[in-house]
Amino acid sequence: MRNNLTPAQRVALARHQDRPGTADFIDALFTDFFEQRGDRLCMDDGSILGGVALFHGRPVTVIGHRKGRTLEEHLAYHFGMPSPEGYRKAQRLMKQAEKFGRPVITFIDTPGAYPGLEAEARGQGEAIARTLAISSALTVPVISVVTGEGGSGGALALGVGNKVLMLENAVYSVLSPEGFAAILWKDSSRSDEACDVMKLTAADLLELGVIDEIIPEPEAGAHTDLRAVCRALDPVLTRELNALSKLSGQALAAARYKKFRQMGSNALRKERP
Repeated sequence: MRNNLTPAQRVALARHQDRPGTADFIDALFTDFFEQRGDRLCMDDGSILGGVALFHGRPVTVIGHRKGRTLEEHLAYHFGMPSPEGYRKAQRLMKQAEKFGRPVITFIDTPGAYPGLEAEARGQGEAIARTLAISSALTVPVISVVTGEGGSGGALALGVGNKVLMLENAVYSVLSPEGFAAILWKDSSRSDEACDVMKLTAADLLELGVIDEIIPEPEAGAHTDLRAVCRALDPVLTRELNALSKLSGQALAAARYKKFRQMGSNALRKERP
């Protein structure tokens, strides 16, 4: 883990236009991906990409945020900010994974859930809460990978994993640095300062026990060498899937519940003198 970058610089790398997204990781790490669309209630939300794939011959369910590359894709996917339909699609895929005994692998890269009026009208808060409830109770292995931005409940909805991994220059926080600065200091221009105090980097979160392992990146960022990132990530996914697959469904759900219930207490113990 390199310590020569400031938290603000890591935020910039996490948001880099060319940073690899869920579609890139699916192409590089999995085979025979079959995308599944729609929430079976309203419509399809392209900001959540999900489906069934093979990971070294093992069937898995893959779900992740999708920001897009072009302006048209950014607009279509709300810059990776899901609407309720996206989270309900994720719920459907999680339930399907449970039914057929497939491990779930999620990729997290979102500034947060879409804040539009129409999303709120269609039940944004309920959709996120139900996704959290479903994922926390799954009796199949769940591995979450924070690949870019991990913002607020929009990220946490896909982050309730038995193991939570994080790329070296990814960030994970309750809100954006700009939002933090605007609320705390009434000045969003102090976002770089906010980055320093928010404890949003991979090193910070590993120390606090929020994540389990850091995946190294090339010195200039993941976007410069996706293959190198995948060479580092692939054996970790393999190792964790093998270990988790030995546990019973009840043990998986209980361990996941215990892991997230302990996060706050772990942080408090570390802060005490």
